[in-house]
Amino acid sequence: MTKPSLPDLLHAAVTAVGGTERPGQVAMAEAVAEAVEDSSHLLVQAGTGTGKSLGYLVPALAHGDRVVVATATLALQRQLVERDLPRTVEALHPQLRRRPQFAMLKGRSNYVCLHRLHEGVPQEEEEGLFDPFEHATPTSKLGKDLLRLRDWADETETGDRDDLTPGVSDRAWGQVSVSSRECLGASKCAYGAECFAEAARERAKLADVIVTNHALLAIDAIEGAPVLPQHDVLIVDEAHELVSRVTGVATGELTPGQVNRAVKRAAKLVNEKAADQLQTASETFERLMELALPGRLEEIPEDLGYCLMALRDAARTVISALGTTRDKSVQDEDAVRKQALASVESVHAVAERIANGSEYDVVWYERHDRFGASLRVAPLSVSGLLREKLFADRSVVLTSATLKLGGDFNGVGASLGLAPEGTEGEDVPRWKGLDVGSPFDYGKQGILYVAKHLAQPGREGSRTDMLDELAELIEAAGGRTLGLFSSMRAAQAAAENLRGRLDMPILLQGEETLGELIRTFAADARTCLFGTLSLWQGVDVPGPNCQLVVMDRVPFPRPDDPLMSARQKAVEEAGGNGFMAVAATHAALLMAQGAGRLVRATGDRGVVAVLDPRVERARYGSFLRKSMPEFWYTTDRNQVRRSLAAIDAAAKAAEGA
Repeated sequence: MTKPSLPDLLHAAVTAVGGTERPGQVAMAEAVAEAVEDSSHLLVQAGTGTGKSLGYLVPALAHGDRVVVATATLALQRQLVERDLPRTVEALHPQLRRRPQFAMLKGRSNYVCLHRLHEGVPQEEEEGLFDPFEHATPTSKLGKDLLRLRDWADETETGDRDDLTPGVSDRAWGQVSVSSRECLGASKCAYGAECFAEAARERAKLADVIVTNHALLAIDAIEGAPVLPQHDVLIVDEAHELVSRVTGVATGELTPGQVNRAVKRAAKLVNEKAADQLQTASETFERLMELALPGRLEEIPEDLGYCLMALRDAARTVISALGTTRDKSVQDEDAVRKQALASVESVHAVAERIANGSEYDVVWYERHDRFGASLRVAPLSVSGLLREKLFADRSVVLTSATLKLGGDFNGVGASLGLAPEGTEGEDVPRWKGLDVGSPFDYGKQGILYVAKHLAQPGREGSRTDMLDELAELIEAAGGRTLGLFSSMRAAQAAAENLRGRLDMPILLQGEETLGELIRTFAADARTCLFGTLSLWQGVDVPGPNCQLVVMDRVPFPRPDDPLMSARQKAVEEAGGNGFMAVAATHAALLMAQGAGRLVRATGDRGVVAVLDPRVERARYGSFLRKSMPEFWYTTDRNQVRRSLAAIDAAAKAAEGA
């Protein structure tokens, strides 16, 4: 039987999902097939509207070996499993003569734990599942959520939190889920045979395509205990997010509350001496943390060093004691012991990591208004880890709408541990970068406007000229504005100021759930939406109701961000340009994502306005501009106002018609 051709397969898949083939999608599919065939690696930038999901799914399914697809967003995971994969598998079946199986796999805490659900939360009675008075109907929000979770657990086939609508609070979910460390294990658990997490793993073992998330991919790479089945091809979608997700998984934290919980959980299960040792170390740590000032610790202060060693040693003693004592008087002893062990092991691991000290780690104090002080440790870089764990023994395809920064892929490649494109060497992963473009004509559909006449933003103080400019732009656009701010404080100040002077609704992130805000914004042309980080990447509003995207300033990392400043310093000490490699690259990625909010469909028109003159005046300005879509560029404020007014008039005419 002749092997079906890739163009024929792609055509069948695109027809099945009701799409249209695009040249960029065809180029991407061919490049993915080539990389998979010769076991090399590919970074592929595919603009919004390219149809990149099919661009990688079709060649991956045609290849026949097991594939893992890891993505950053829940929305894309669901789209793949509920829409793209079922249709694609059916469409390709006549030519492939097989129906590849697919499954979704997440971390254990994403699935309801039947043991927790039926037996309650060990030890911490005040947080127990149900009212002790014969399960009287709870009246609190938490109680109602828990009763709803119990009913849902009897009906659900997956036990996956994301299948529960409406959702519940993290606190409620915490009562019915366990981490992998707290899990008793299927063989020891009374509910092991019905376990949702185990069932998901079993489905994944049998699947040809496993859809997972960046966090689980990071755990699989970092922790050494494989959670993903063996596979030949790894596809990382939303790949611009990968480094920050891996960094998050590799970051450790110690807080007084966390250490206190570990003490309480272990105290009833170990001898008095071991419990007292951990209690004393916990109290010392709490006193130190009361005095902690936010910022990086380039060296561990002597008193903190002693305290961490005491915590580490006490935790080790308790871990040993937990393994040797049995106490039949404790109800549900195995679960109580497992939860205590998980808490103490977590304290031990972080205390030991910081106490041992490593030149490859960054340690800092953080202070939160609500949660108090915490001690954190994160890797200075994850590039070495990614090079070693990600690019060995399989072909890796990384794709996103924003991978090419400043005109090439080398910046993102370096953050992933890859040498510059084309570098040859025995242990050097082979890769190539490909930009397949976008189906949109950015030069005709959008304008990039930089307000070069404004004063350069300072670290503090109000920017009255910027707010005046913003008000004028919004009025010219007739509303229709997504305001992307570099801090929540700036977004709040702008909303407060403009609500007093503009006769149009201004929504502010935090005043309602993000989903609700975006729905309201998308439904009304005159409405504006202001916010910070999640809006730079998470808004998809095609059509005339989002025709002006404003960035208040270049979103550099905060100068007092301990991890970013440590990474910048490390690049400089190695002879590189720390500012460009870390701060400018971080800003370019966000600006590329933010600018991508404007044109979401072929009929969209509008303006991306950057109210920071440095994008025009500073040396790094051209790097930032090259990282964004190729809009028509101007610094002429009058031209932009005329264009916005014309776009607004055309939208109103279309609405009227």
